[in-house]
Amino acid sequence: MAKKSWIQREKKKRELVAKYAAKRAELKANHDYAGLSKLPRNSSTVRLVNRCSLSGRRHGFLRKFGVSRLAFREMARNGLIPGVTKASW
Repeated sequence: MAKKSWIQREKKKRELVAKYAAKRAELKANHDYAGLSKLPRNSSTVRLVNRCSLSGRRHGFLRKFGVSRLAFREMARNGLIPGVTKASW
């Protein structure tokens, strides 16, 4: 499990991105790069990291399900993800 501080930091970044999204789009459309540089760095979408919604893990993230590979495996094994079963041949 990721540290709570990392999860909170990522949540804060997501809030900043949402807050400044319209302003950033307007500045980009006007090619005002000086104005863009004055905005907070964490308001850029590039700085966001995908994290598992259950454990906060950032590596091995599956976008389609929004969880890490480890959490996905556990959920699939317990039958919590519809249509996903353990492979057998």
